[in-house]
Amino acid sequence: MSATQTELSSPPSDAISALRYGAFSKLLVASWDRNVYLYDTSEAGRHLIQTFEHRAPVLDVCFGESDDEAFSAGLDWDVKKINLSTGEQTVVSSHDAGVRSVVYSKETSILISASWDSTLHIHHPKNPSHLPATIPLPSKPFSLSLTPTKLVVAMASRALHIYDLKSLAVLTAQASQPAPNIVEAEPWQRRESSLKFMTRAVACMPNDAGYASSSIEGRVAVEWFDPSATSQARKYAFKCHRQTSPDGVDVVYPVNALAFHPVHGTFASGGGDGVVALWDGVAKRRIRQYQKYPASVAALSFSADGRFLAVAVSPGFEDGTEGEGEGVVKVFIRELGETEAKGKGAK
Repeated sequence: MSATQTELSSPPSDAISALRYGAFSKLLVASWDRNVYLYDTSEAGRHLIQTFEHRAPVLDVCFGESDDEAFSAGLDWDVKKINLSTGEQTVVSSHDAGVRSVVYSKETSILISASWDSTLHIHHPKNPSHLPATIPLPSKPFSLSLTPTKLVVAMASRALHIYDLKSLAVLTAQASQPAPNIVEAEPWQRRESSLKFMTRAVACMPNDAGYASSSIEGRVAVEWFDPSATSQARKYAFKCHRQTSPDGVDVVYPVNALAFHPVHGTFASGGGDGVVALWDGVAKRRIRQYQKYPASVAALSFSADGRFLAVAVSPGFEDGTEGEGEGVVKVFIRELGETEAKGKGAK
């Protein structure tokens, strides 16, 4: 089967900050235009189902326990629960600064938000009367990612915390202090990023073995959770999303987005150069690189069955020509060939 790509109609009117596939064909998109968008991406009829207006730009969004429930985070400092059937929005907690990331763990039924106030809020949505627990962080968080058992928090100062989700769920469920209900949760591991420059994105492997992280300086690092010397010796970083200008200068772009394929365990990266590439992280090989998109790649998400890759593009102004790329905000749905994202194996 050959790969095909379609562009979603009715895209956001301003830059896209995040997009997430649900268990089936629903796709959530968060935008700086103060809205969360819900699309149906099934082949029968790709269309915009509904928009959910917010008070300020929305920086992240995720599905909850089902595809009828979503959670959003943004510059209004609030974490909101959205009933996707009725449109009802409920504030589940408020931070003291913009909320950068939000993720939901189905395995432990907890919602985690990360804010520029240098805290995590741990919510227990199935127990609405429970006050969210606040976990202090050493630096501002930039990106969150989950596996069935672990939470990875990538922060400023190249700091990285890995938490055990089950321990986090138990510890915060027992916390009953008055607001802000502070809990000193010890990470399972503390690490320093393998990348020299600021972390832009982090994404966990679907097999719960490790994670990839990316930086503003055109690099991706691949690491494993196992703290043994053997496993740690496997970690590596590589250059990507770089182009040579006509006068021979190496132009380096930020790697804005990472997403692992849920079946094959390979991963996609999206950069400020408008390029999406697929990588085999175990074999250390690039599988393929797609034709350049019309603007910077802002976010990526694979569908749960791995058949589709959603690609969000927005003006990134990485080339310094701020006026030229304005208005190029699009979401593409790429249908993958059967072996398109399959690893190639070691050389």
